[in-house]
Amino acid sequence: MKVTSYQQHLLSDIERLTAFYEAIHKKSKGIIYDLGTGSGVFSSWAAPLAHFVYAVEKDPFTAKLAKKNLKPFKNVSLIVNNAQNIIFPENADLIICEMMDTALIDEEQVPVLNSVRKYLNKNGEIIPCGVFNGVEAVHVNTAHPSYQEGRTPQHELMSRLIIYDQIDFKKYIKENVAFRIPISINKQGTVSGIKITTFTLLTPQLICGPTPMMNPPLLIPTNKLKVRNGENIILNLEYSMGGGLDTIRASIERIS
Repeated sequence: MKVTSYQQHLLSDIERLTAFYEAIHKKSKGIIYDLGTGSGVFSSWAAPLAHFVYAVEKDPFTAKLAKKNLKPFKNVSLIVNNAQNIIFPENADLIICEMMDTALIDEEQVPVLNSVRKYLNKNGEIIPCGVFNGVEAVHVNTAHPSYQEGRTPQHELMSRLIIYDQIDFKKYIKENVAFRIPISINKQGTVSGIKITTFTLLTPQLICGPTPMMNPPLLIPTNKLKVRNGENIILNLEYSMGGGLDTIRASIERIS
């Protein structure tokens, strides 16, 4: 399969690929939409098990790559367009949509699914089917939101992981969200940020944690607050899913 450098990184993420391969082989049937097909790898896995696959890619350069890779499959139609602008000729039994980002903030997963979900048959399914978002208080020296890559940026955990949001992709998702989350501190020191970790449900029985190319943990600075072990604080967290990292607003305060 011919690839670009970015697509090569995606195809080198074995954990991500293995999870999607298992889910696609288990759920593929009938009419399938592959939204954001990229190099076409998911469509190539789904096509032998499907009646027909609509592979959608809005980037013209990437779409040329997908066209070459999907040429052997006669039951795949490549559509070069934004999925939100397409009037599909028939409903889907399965939607594959991997426009993922940590907490669904910086990619188009949520707005795309909110737009296309009306084309999903009543008993149809979506891969992934949902996510869990968790948060931890941290001490970190960073001035802007950044993804954790290996040990960088360095940070110190100040609380346990709390699952603060669970999202079902088959249901309408509110794009602009605000949370007020109580966090119990387990270490004396200074809280200066939070770490968000997203866990992806490929199917109800198959969960995948962060991988290098899917939902790496996100470190977000807050105001600084000196804390004691056992103290409880409140995290105020706002963002727009699909709106980008600039929409994030995070602050911490003591419980009064």
